[in-house]
Amino acid sequence: MSTPPMLRQMRHDVWATEKLLERCRALTKEQLQLSAKGTYGTIQKTFAHIVRANEGYLNTYGLVPQPFLEAADSTPLEETASRLARVHDAVERLFESKDLDFDRRLHDERRKADLDLWVPLAQFSHHGSDHRSQICTILTLNGLEVPDLDVWAYAVAEGAYKDF
Repeated sequence: MSTPPMLRQMRHDVWATEKLLERCRALTKEQLQLSAKGTYGTIQKTFAHIVRANEGYLNTYGLVPQPFLEAADSTPLEETASRLARVHDAVERLFESKDLDFDRRLHDERRKADLDLWVPLAQFSHHGSDHRSQICTILTLNGLEVPDLDVWAYAVAEGAYKDF
């Protein structure tokens, strides 16, 4: 059975967040508090925000319970990484169901809305990409190294793309 494209996209999203988080573990406490105009907030707070949002999107499917991670400047990277591991596991569980119908409409009481099942999954990837880009901007503006997080780098890491 082939892997659904949306699962591959979500796996890339989690991988990219993990890779960037791994890079940022080498930063000092002061560097984790860096921010830039036009971004969400500090590096530390933005990581927590990404993971907190991922938990919320996956909660739509009953895969991650509340309470969600607190998105604050003081949220330790280790707590964020721990919650990201939980997100990773939930993404894998989401696609185990053979009866998953992404065109089905559901009522989301938390958002007070009706929506198609695919919407939170698409937002999961878009949201993470946007905020990882912001973290990379902060790093770049401060002369700090940025890892390669694009789909090509992920394909290489997964053995799905090889130069010849």
